[in-house]
Amino acid sequence: MKRIAVLTSGGDAPGMNAAIRAILDQGMHHGLEVYGIFHGYKGLVEGDFRLLTVKEVHHRLKTGGTLLYSARYPEFAQAEIQQLALQQLKKHQIEGLIVIGGDGSFQGALALNKLGFPAIGIPGTIDNDIPGTEYTIGFDSAVTVALDAIDKISDTAASHERTFVVEVMGRSAGDIAIWAGVAAGADAIIIPEEGFEMTEIVERVRSGRRSGRDHSLIILAEGVMKVDEFVTRYTTIAQEQDVRGIALSHIQRGGAPTARDRVFAQLMGAKAVDNLINGLSGIYMGIIQERLATFDIVETLKKKDKSIREDLYQLNYELTDRDL
Repeated sequence: MKRIAVLTSGGDAPGMNAAIRAILDQGMHHGLEVYGIFHGYKGLVEGDFRLLTVKEVHHRLKTGGTLLYSARYPEFAQAEIQQLALQQLKKHQIEGLIVIGGDGSFQGALALNKLGFPAIGIPGTIDNDIPGTEYTIGFDSAVTVALDAIDKISDTAASHERTFVVEVMGRSAGDIAIWAGVAAGADAIIIPEEGFEMTEIVERVRSGRRSGRDHSLIILAEGVMKVDEFVTRYTTIAQEQDVRGIALSHIQRGGAPTARDRVFAQLMGAKAVDNLINGLSGIYMGIIQERLATFDIVETLKKKDKSIREDLYQLNYELTDRDL
């Protein structure tokens, strides 16, 4: 193997650049040329390949986003489009591909693998919604950004004795809401994986006020409903409360990656190169109990949902179960 490539696909996540940096350095360590494919699978099909250099990559270790850019490209599900991608890979003499992204990105890597082209995945998504691995690149950074914003909101909520509903990202996964909510001491955490009764949430907040809290926080995962709808439904019951809602939205994707995301990203990136060289394909790198682990992409994509941290969700419930 003399030449490999890397692309980022789907939503950007802090730490993607750290993974790219590790892939380049590990590739150079093994005497490989490492090409970046710009604009995800769209760039793969259109032939947007560029040889990566230390000068353009190394200083990006500490930056968020992705230096390779990203793009949604649902057309890649089509067989004829996949064949065009194979032609581009052969044209540029690429012998192995590393894909950094989420579930949809892994679908593309699997498609190439089924066509006989070596491809390995690295989970890069702030939602932490890839089955198997305990952490995905960008998740820790997103939680950190969300918590910082929630802490600031908490300050103003306390000053005015308000209830704030904070919408965080997580289309089908409640991990950001759970981690940020527990860390912020939220009165309630609403996630897609668990049902809820609005009357029970209202009473939980009222219980907090009766026990001495001067403000209240409800953390809402975007996959449940939008914050404006939640506030409307909530205030029809809690008419005595001054309630505000805010969506943190895309600020959770930006900013410098945390140390944890940088370290995990580089571990995964370097090992992905080693695995390609050793002839492995159709797998993705992940983390189990703080250590690198390897997962089969086929088995991963068969699983519909990633399990949540029930212990943390239950912890929040118990800590806010004051006099219900």
